[in-house]
Amino acid sequence: MTKAEKINVGLNDRSYPILIGPNLLKAADTYLYDFVSNRHCIIISDTTIGPIYQNLLAKTISPICGKLNNLRVPSGENSKSLSVFTEICNDILNIGIDRNTILIALGGGVIGDLVGFASASLLRGIEYIQIPTSLLAQVDSSVGGKTGINSQAGKNLIGAFHQPKIVLTDTNLLNSLSKRELLSGYAEIVKYGLLGDANFFNWLEKNWSDILDLKQDKVIYAVKRSCEMKAEIVASDETEKGMRALLNLGHTFAHAFEAIAKYNGELLHGEAVAAGLGLAFDLSYTKQLCSKEDAARVHSHLAQVGLPDNYASLPAGKAPIPQIIEHMKKDKKTVSNKLTFILANRIGRACVVPNISEEEISSFFIAKGVNHV
Repeated sequence: MTKAEKINVGLNDRSYPILIGPNLLKAADTYLYDFVSNRHCIIISDTTIGPIYQNLLAKTISPICGKLNNLRVPSGENSKSLSVFTEICNDILNIGIDRNTILIALGGGVIGDLVGFASASLLRGIEYIQIPTSLLAQVDSSVGGKTGINSQAGKNLIGAFHQPKIVLTDTNLLNSLSKRELLSGYAEIVKYGLLGDANFFNWLEKNWSDILDLKQDKVIYAVKRSCEMKAEIVASDETEKGMRALLNLGHTFAHAFEAIAKYNGELLHGEAVAAGLGLAFDLSYTKQLCSKEDAARVHSHLAQVGLPDNYASLPAGKAPIPQIIEHMKKDKKTVSNKLTFILANRIGRACVVPNISEEEISSFFIAKGVNHV
């Protein structure tokens, strides 16, 4: 059996392990034994990942589960909606559950967020397991207990903090992803280097091609380092009262672009984040927080790997400046109509910058050539 790398998310009685390595799904009965043995398990996946991996997981753990059911939801960001959330909760309740039932989220960030929120809500809270299948979910959304769905007002505005019991990260599952999906996840890896580890960003500049080619040693290191950083931040600030906000570097821009694109698949989360990272460093330079050289280096790397690095290179999510700002004002960090951005003092050191006015952001966008009509 493959030896998995292990990271612990330290949250006292809610601490949990992240296991990282290849071929973990085939040994899920061993890795998940303490969590699923003699329990009612419900595996929830989507219509893309389910046909590839759901039967394998079910076959592997069914001998040790007390009872096992499988459910699927449609693939895509549109499943992070109130209607699909209601439907999946009703499906689970119709199966029949109790507080010893455990949900298993098998999929990317959408499935993890949706299933996590369902587990936080059903019977006022039941347990769940994360088995992330996308690079974005493996390095970011599966860790930290943020769960939720989107609304017409914006992204992730309905949800709860609810930690999983374990995160089982099989890096072989990334073989099912398209190049575009891999790049989307890679944007979140870049984010970690930019917000808190300049040496990691240096390493990414040299090794990005091997990561995207799924060279296992490089993938495992990139996933592990990203999870280590997130685990450390989450352990110090679980409910985002302070330091955890740094994980939103680039996301105030990104969430606005995603809302404008209406979550229809034309703009992936990581693509929006990549453009947001470039813009965050541009704004940091404009506010004299970081050097022009650091901002240029960020743009150069994002463009080199094939990600959007600015507003102009977004594949979707564009709108006049007033519309962008209206979406930004719905960001969870906004206080008294003043925008808060996560910016950077340099590569490897992010900072929280509150009280940025609409006028300042509008002027910034105009300078960047964004349509202000």
